[in-house]
Amino acid sequence: MSKWMKSFVLVSAAALVLSACSNGGSKTEESTKTDAAATDSTGTDAANTDDAAADPAADADAAPTEVASSDMTFPKSSIDPNISGEVTFWTFLDNKKNDEALTKAFNEAYPNIKLKTVFVPFDDLHNKLQTTLAAGKGAPDVALVEQGQFARYSTGGVLTNLLDQPFDAGKYKEYVSEYNWNRWSSIDGTQLLGMPWDVTPSVTYYRADIFEELGLPSDPDELGEYIQDPDQYFNLAQTLKANNKYAMEWRDSPVHWLGDQYGYYDKDLNWVRNTDEFVKFLDISKKVTQLKIAPHDGIYSDKGKQRVKKGESVMYVAGTFGARDLAANFPDLKGKWKTTKAPFGLNFGAGGSTFVIPAQSQNKEAAFAFAEWITTSEAAWKIEVEQSVQPDWKNITSLDWYKNHVNEYLGGQNDFAFYSSLADALPVRRYTTLDALAWPLWVGEVLNAIDKNVDSKTAIAKAQENIEKKLKPEKDKLLKQLQG
Repeated sequence: MSKWMKSFVLVSAAALVLSACSNGGSKTEESTKTDAAATDSTGTDAANTDDAAADPAADADAAPTEVASSDMTFPKSSIDPNISGEVTFWTFLDNKKNDEALTKAFNEAYPNIKLKTVFVPFDDLHNKLQTTLAAGKGAPDVALVEQGQFARYSTGGVLTNLLDQPFDAGKYKEYVSEYNWNRWSSIDGTQLLGMPWDVTPSVTYYRADIFEELGLPSDPDELGEYIQDPDQYFNLAQTLKANNKYAMEWRDSPVHWLGDQYGYYDKDLNWVRNTDEFVKFLDISKKVTQLKIAPHDGIYSDKGKQRVKKGESVMYVAGTFGARDLAANFPDLKGKWKTTKAPFGLNFGAGGSTFVIPAQSQNKEAAFAFAEWITTSEAAWKIEVEQSVQPDWKNITSLDWYKNHVNEYLGGQNDFAFYSSLADALPVRRYTTLDALAWPLWVGEVLNAIDKNVDSKTAIAKAQENIEKKLKPEKDKLLKQLQG
């Protein structure tokens, strides 16, 4: 038995025996997070970063032709590097230094394309894009679209299919994860409507120094394996609770994490959340509530920040942007946090964005040159990783400068290599216009089941029945649109 395991057994034996009764919390405690709020990764939070951009010329081949890595030769672009034109690009990321660096590097590859970058606040961009696409005029040539908003534009033929000629984006499919390729496809998977860019697997961040002090596993690999088993996770969580510390933020998180892994509907719009696995994870969420191991509040709220500073909130699950946010909010804790896998055998994405080309654009080839360059080139990624944007391109993640990156805030961990190791395990899920409508209904059903201790199998079946009934008109409308 390892040293930490011996210590853990002793500490666990001394842990307080917590009540197994429901805490009787009211529905008014409903989590403020939403599916659309997966914008944490490359969405609104990323817009607030002021990090200086990396030198785009440093060891980077900006040309959009062959890009060699240690074990593959990247496909050549089908767009003539001498193409000319003006491309208007809408983005919700407000970072002038970053924009200037990207424009400079892009023009080294495509000197005859004038790139006009326009910052539009997150909500305004997505609403304005939907309006202009519906009107048939006024849209940009390229827009950055967040995953929770993408479904608003994925039907009706308002976006360019990037599998068509001359774009020929299908040649890149093997270079990104199946998850990332499919989430920007049409619901039936026959069209690619957004150029895959980043990927944001969810991970667990934890105070390694406190875990070590309490005799808990503190090595990332050991802890990551340990918390895959729910019983072991709850043993650990109760040890933390016995020392006035929390293992989780939100009491209903586990069943929502599972939901983020699979979505709401498959490609044929069949509901996917009525399975034994969802029953199991609703039970896990109930246990979180019963053991009171989550304050039902985020670590970046005013009270949450105080808990972190006092060493009370010491473990939380977030996308791979989490280290950036921790460093920005708690710089004094540098070197004390580490990261490992999400618990309970889960693999789910926590956000991401894509570059879309409206069908109404009059500069599609030049627009694609930009969308292709910014998602695939080493020159672009050397700038983008500085903003905690995580690449999902094997020609980038196989490079030494990327694999060997260390994060001093995480105690010198090889963070990039670890994050990339999780991408291929993310299951494919479909995003539909029904998702945003289903989310608040789903949360209500979950909290009702937890608060009233409704049998989980009954609650999961009832959730499907109630949600499907309420969404039937919208679902019928979407089915008709997809079929015709």
